[in-house]
Amino acid sequence: MKKLAVTIILCLGIFLINSRAEETSKPEMHPALYWKTVKDTTLQCLLCPRKCVLSPGQRGFCTVRLNKEGKLYTLGYGNPVAIHIDPIEKKPFFHVSPGEAVYSLAVAGCNMRCIFCQNWQISQSKPDEAQSYSLSPEEAVVQCIKNNCRFIAYTYTEPTVFYEYMLDIAKLAHAKGLKNTMHTCGYINQEPLGELLKYMDAVNVDLKGFSPEVYAKIGEMAQIGPVLETLKTISKSGVWLEITCLIIPGLNDESARIKEMCVWIKENLGDQVPVHFSRFMPAFRLLNLPPTPVEKLEEAYRIAKNAGLKYVYIGNLPGHPGENTYCPKCGKIVVKRVGYEILENHIKDGKCEFCGNKIAGRWDL
Repeated sequence: MKKLAVTIILCLGIFLINSRAEETSKPEMHPALYWKTVKDTTLQCLLCPRKCVLSPGQRGFCTVRLNKEGKLYTLGYGNPVAIHIDPIEKKPFFHVSPGEAVYSLAVAGCNMRCIFCQNWQISQSKPDEAQSYSLSPEEAVVQCIKNNCRFIAYTYTEPTVFYEYMLDIAKLAHAKGLKNTMHTCGYINQEPLGELLKYMDAVNVDLKGFSPEVYAKIGEMAQIGPVLETLKTISKSGVWLEITCLIIPGLNDESARIKEMCVWIKENLGDQVPVHFSRFMPAFRLLNLPPTPVEKLEEAYRIAKNAGLKYVYIGNLPGHPGENTYCPKCGKIVVKRVGYEILENHIKDGKCEFCGNKIAGRWDL
């Protein structure tokens, strides 16, 4: 695992790398992609499934995209609220270059607004109201390289809302031989997703439940259908996919639904997709709920395994055996973890060192 010496400052609960990014008080407007004129100066944003119709001066649900005189602009370009170097396991990616250091960044805003968001201070803020820093796509790539990172992650908030910024960084990063990853809620339309996937190497999608009711409740009338389409599109694209499901007591922890979800994943995405069942901790508007019982996480783990999924994990529970990667053939631990730390790695050339079985992943990125 790489050791990095970096200077950090604290902002809104997120550690920021002081990478010559200058503090800015007001973001500049940048032309937005994916929209159409409805009538006169009224337009419709086509980036995400909400498809907001906006009159001049109005913003989309995400608070980032703005109609100015009949043209759509984004306020989420070049003004990250969080920059940090993380282990790749934090994203979480457990089947991509274990122990790798990742240059991570985010811009304020979200197009789902989950009631349990752990980063609500920045995801629920407007880009022009949050403390942010001026960092061009070119400078982001330069700083990634200077900090000895081969990976960039678009994370912490919802990357879809800073789509143009992410896309421009991703293009420059690939040209320099860097790798792009993102952690997303998957609430994005197919055309912009397809363009983005040309430059992505790995994506982790939050599957927040497996019913329309859950999505409508936790994401302010969000829909599950577009998220499932996102998952299928990523799977077919060849970009590495992992899934995170936060198990919330009394909200999405019904055993039958978890089984239904796991069966769907196997039938539509295959049995090699890693699935992370993450422990809920009280946050934002769900401070009244208890942390997820360990027994419920272990039950979800067993359900997924019984459904035929090969790689299942328990997250937010450091030291639990469910953090480890096991060879589906011989059953031995091929990657041993405690939290985000790699203790042992027995994968060589993408195969189990003990029995030679191929372990699904992008181990050589």
